[in-house]
Amino acid sequence: MIDFTRLDAVKQRRPLVHCVSNIVTATDCANLALAVGASPMMAQAPQEMADITAVSDATVLNTGTPDGEKFQVCLLCGREAARLGRPVVLDPVGVGASPWRLERTLELLHLFTPTILRVNLGEAQALSQSDSREQGVDSPVPADRAEQLETAMRLAERRRTVVLLSGPEDIVTDGRAAWCVSGGSGWMSRVTGTGCMLSVLCGVFAAVEPDPVSAAVLASAFWKTCSRQAERTAGDRGPGSFHTALLDAAGTLTAEELAAGAETEKL
Repeated sequence: MIDFTRLDAVKQRRPLVHCVSNIVTATDCANLALAVGASPMMAQAPQEMADITAVSDATVLNTGTPDGEKFQVCLLCGREAARLGRPVVLDPVGVGASPWRLERTLELLHLFTPTILRVNLGEAQALSQSDSREQGVDSPVPADRAEQLETAMRLAERRRTVVLLSGPEDIVTDGRAAWCVSGGSGWMSRVTGTGCMLSVLCGVFAAVEPDPVSAAVLASAFWKTCSRQAERTAGDRGPGSFHTALLDAAGTLTAEELAAGAETEKL
């Protein structure tokens, strides 16, 4: 069973979540963490990564807008978090966009194992070195549940981690058991960075929920519930209004509302 009261635990504990973000979504990621009740830190300097990781309750590594230093920073954080037994989330944004990006990300996965690997279908296929259908950082070709489940489970088993494969339906799996999280809003694809923000939510919930599968399901269910509420609030006023309503929903959603609105199914 998923413990939706973990949302109350976030607000009570205010976990420190270190986010190595990208230049496109850093502000949104920080504001979302604050809205949910966590305390975000957006440090980037390699010289302080070990120290920052050591005082953080969870670390979220986002490889979007990458350069050589970004991958060095992610490596330093990932290895220190693994050494300390702290949760670390890896979001390999657009990993199939170039051979260089894929090679650097595979190096990270060789040197540490993330607690949660948050991907879309194209990213999962690239990391599995199968037929990737990425377009830049997006995964534009839809897939049915069976294909998503097979891809996510194969990646989770191969990397020995929990995979959250996001899409119209999110799949969460550790390679053995799997959950599907439905609902949400089609408007999410009209706002940049919603996947990055989902990764931050994985870190937030992993800071208070020791089971990584449950943490990933909570993050997915929370975000889909927020997006559905935001669509109702924004109406047809457009993506700007939806973006604002999304953050408002994240800041006001209660554990009771989350439990009532979550559409989760164990597969």
